Amino acid sequence: MKVVLLKDVANVGKEGEVVNVKSGYGNNFLIKKGLAVKGTKENIEKAKAHQAELAKQREEARQAAIDLAKKLDESQLVIKERAADDGVLFGSVTNKNIAEHLEADLGLVVDKRKIDMPEAIRNVGHFTVKIKTAPGVIGKLTVIVTEK
Repeated sequence: MKVVLLKDVANVGKEGEVVNVKSGYGNNFLIKKGLAVKGTKENIEKAKAHQAELAKQREEARQAAIDLAKKLDESQLVIKERAADDGVLFGSVTNKNIAEHLEADLGLVVDKRKIDMPEAIRNVGHFTVKIKTAPGVIGKLTVIVTEK
């Protein structure tokens, strides 16, 4: 029996795919739970159109992520923190601080979990921080930490 999946189903397929399943499983589980519809010509055509729309949206999101990565590569973020005379900060600059300063200073919204820092910045100086904007797309932001 052919069905068009309306949602992702583990071990069966992803949303919008046309899959062959046993008729009992298709009728009694997938269709009854609203996870799929029968694989008629009309439903299959709708699924193909929906897949094309999803692919277009994914490509637009990927292009936006590439543009954000380019902006990050070209940007410098200056963070002023209290520091001792030898350049050691009294606190540290974390990925949360960088995300907040990015939004406040440059107007770029980045999730703090996407900022890849092996450890917090604890000294004054220039640092390069990697930011994952999408799978396989990484921007490198220059962070300059100065003394207040």
